[in-house]
Amino acid sequence: LSDRVVAKRLESEETLKGGIIIPDSAKKKQEMAKVIAIGPGKVTDENKTISMPVKIGDVIFMDKYAGQEITIDDEEFIIVKADDIIAIVEE
Repeated sequence: LSDRVVAKRLESEETLKGGIIIPDSAKKKQEMAKVIAIGPGKVTDENKTISMPVKIGDVIFMDKYAGQEITIDDEEFIIVKADDIIAIVEE
């Protein structure tokens, strides 16, 4: 997986638990997903690993067109590069 995460898309909520209201225009441009698995991180030219900014169970925002969709046992997932994650939702 390298610097990628496997996530499952979530239905966008109009209001997040923190009280942030998501306008319709933002819902169309971004997607929410729950992180299911993560890679070890990105390896630099100096052979050092940059740790992942997310952990399993995090809810993330990503660009609507980011990542590669996959289906496993009739369940849909998306593989997204860490750089394509826009935000992490704090519980």
